[in-house]
Amino acid sequence: MVIFVPWGGKKPAVIPTDFEHALTQEVLRTELIRIKALIGTVVLLSLISGSIFFFAPDAVIRLWHGNLNPLYLYAVVVPFILFELWVHAVISRHLEVHHDIPKFRRYLSACIETSMPTAALALQINSMGSEAALGFVGPFIYFIFIILSTLRLDFWLSTFTGFVAAAQLLWMAMFYHPAGHSAPEASFHYHGARSLILLICGMLAGAVGMQLRRQFEASIKAATARDRITNLFGQHVSPQVVERLMAEGTKTDSDIRHVAVMFVDFRSFTAGARSRSPQEVVDRLDGAFAILVEILDRHGGIVNKFLGDGFLALFGAPLEAADPAHRAVAAAREMLEANERVNETTSWPLRIGIGIHIGEVVAGSIGSPRRKEYTVIGDTVNFASRLEALNKDFNSQFLISEAVRDALGEACGDAISLGEVEVRGYERPMAVWRLG
Repeated sequence: MVIFVPWGGKKPAVIPTDFEHALTQEVLRTELIRIKALIGTVVLLSLISGSIFFFAPDAVIRLWHGNLNPLYLYAVVVPFILFELWVHAVISRHLEVHHDIPKFRRYLSACIETSMPTAALALQINSMGSEAALGFVGPFIYFIFIILSTLRLDFWLSTFTGFVAAAQLLWMAMFYHPAGHSAPEASFHYHGARSLILLICGMLAGAVGMQLRRQFEASIKAATARDRITNLFGQHVSPQVVERLMAEGTKTDSDIRHVAVMFVDFRSFTAGARSRSPQEVVDRLDGAFAILVEILDRHGGIVNKFLGDGFLALFGAPLEAADPAHRAVAAAREMLEANERVNETTSWPLRIGIGIHIGEVVAGSIGSPRRKEYTVIGDTVNFASRLEALNKDFNSQFLISEAVRDALGEACGDAISLGEVEVRGYERPMAVWRLG
């Protein structure tokens, strides 16, 4: 569970899932982008205004009647930029410590930001006169703030930005209404229509922001699901298996499953590794595992965990699989053939030992609250491990239990009985069969 502490620090807001946490972090990152874009735009407009004052004095005289003073402009711009830099620093700090921003702070920030064009418009009215200033570029500055509010990914925040812009523009027009011109009623309808456009633009920006938020949510949900599957089943789960797990869902609570359990081990690998460099050992093992795991994937099995120079594979969990015994044996046969082909082309041949048993297991997520792993427990797993170890005693590569032999039926005509064999950890001898 992730705890988010608001700026006020009175009562933390609890966000119970990794998904909500990831989405909040992504929204804060887009907020940082919005602030940078806003600062950059304001700086650019200030530079353009300053250039006009210094390089086109005739334009200043015609438009501003010689009253444009850059100091008045910067008296609005500089505090605004400092405010935005402070907000950027606060959000960055909250991102680092994984805290969220309270809603009322966002609305307060939106109100302060959107008031900046109003202050600039007031300065223009004092320089140009109300009629000229209200018809000039000042009111269009509101659109910059409305458009960039899309990056807040919040419909109501963008709508609020449009509302603040509309209300302040209408108030400015009514407050500075020039006497002797159009009737107050006509002026109200004229400026009211312009303000309504600002409000509608805010709503449209909010709709676009919500669509972007939904796309973020879909992407984060998919990534969260993939991370959860990777955490439970390991990074060795193939993309195909991940897609099936995401599409079909996984039941990770402990339950009883009928599965085929396969143990695979490379015989005398440790002895061969002594005379080789660590990199050679890793490269050889990685190459061998890549081939074997690819075969498992095609037969519907998954590697539950790697065990040094071997691994435990499952057929029938966590995904249901028809005829798990047939799938496991077919995969094992192909793995032996593939390994023989590789041995013919390498200076370090490896001998595989495989043991397969089928039966019921307890399957589920086991571990600490911080880190869980999907695994299987039970006598079926233990006996499959003992079977694989017997390969050393019989100088064989592939042993199966009598349960697997019975499940295969006529499809296992080449199985050779090794009789009742003493198995470590079991009181009575167990029937063991060898496959070529």
